[in-house]
Amino acid sequence: MTRTKAEHFFKKFKDKKILVIGDIILDRYIFGKVSRISPEAPVPVVEVTEESFRLGGAANVANNIIALGGKAYISGIIGKGSAGKTVRDLLEEKGVCIDYIFEDSRKTTVKTRIIAGNQQIVRFDVEDRRRLEGKAKEKFLSMIKNALKDFDAVIVSDYKKGVVSEELFRILVTHKKKNGNFVAVDPKVGHFRLYKHVSLITPNIAEASHGAEIEIKDEKTLIKAGHNLLKKLLCDSVLITRGEEGMSLFEKKDSEVIVTHLPTVARKVFDVTGAGDTVIATVTLAHVAGADVVSAAKIANVAAGIVVGKIGTATATPEEILEFLKTHPYA
Repeated sequence: MTRTKAEHFFKKFKDKKILVIGDIILDRYIFGKVSRISPEAPVPVVEVTEESFRLGGAANVANNIIALGGKAYISGIIGKGSAGKTVRDLLEEKGVCIDYIFEDSRKTTVKTRIIAGNQQIVRFDVEDRRRLEGKAKEKFLSMIKNALKDFDAVIVSDYKKGVVSEELFRILVTHKKKNGNFVAVDPKVGHFRLYKHVSLITPNIAEASHGAEIEIKDEKTLIKAGHNLLKKLLCDSVLITRGEEGMSLFEKKDSEVIVTHLPTVARKVFDVTGAGDTVIATVTLAHVAGADVVSAAKIANVAAGIVVGKIGTATATPEEILEFLKTHPYA
């Protein structure tokens, strides 16, 4: 992937509208330093120096699209309390359209991470994982169904917090078959049965192992798992993210399966939080901007390498990607 080729696709990002559907999460970070152990228990005492809130889950996917220069619209559920208001404010500040957010009586999911130096000490979550049901579900699905015609692609960010359902995928796949729209899914263990007939799924190693029912422990089992996922889900492509070993793309072309391995380009790894959000946002936006799936995956691989070098939930920009490609033109 050369800088010139990537730049060609980036110029088209501004015209692409992506709808992100899924579980909206508020990431709360408490930063501090540790200089002593508590006399009450053998745990570190963190002296807090800073607190910040960032977009997580589906909201971080939308944030990545904005950072890349695309147009992001988000659909999901937030609560009516202060956490929900913070999410709304952050999304509007970033430029994400919130017209398709559904407000419910449930709590907004908040993940709080305490970080000392570059080390995460502990994480605690506040969440409500009940499935959306009844009139609320009907209203939410009706909103999605009526909105789909206005977008170049749909990303489903599934964190298994109650938004994603069989009925939702029935609507998405029906629309895909009729209109040829690109539907990408960041999957969650326990929901693989829902993802049939989508355009692309982006599981990590653990998720791919579960979905394929094959323990991935070497290249042979990796290849077998990728083939099995394509066969089971009847999807067009599978992009397995493999951490420090990079990514592996499996594409179904006619009766063949084409496999492309992409080694990692990360130079430093400080925090992998949200890297999967960056991957699915980048590969989707690049593909609808004209890149074939392999080229889109290469750009996403570079973007992921950039965000893992940052602390906390982060994004990559076209400028950062192009700067990397200046010295690594065939990454």
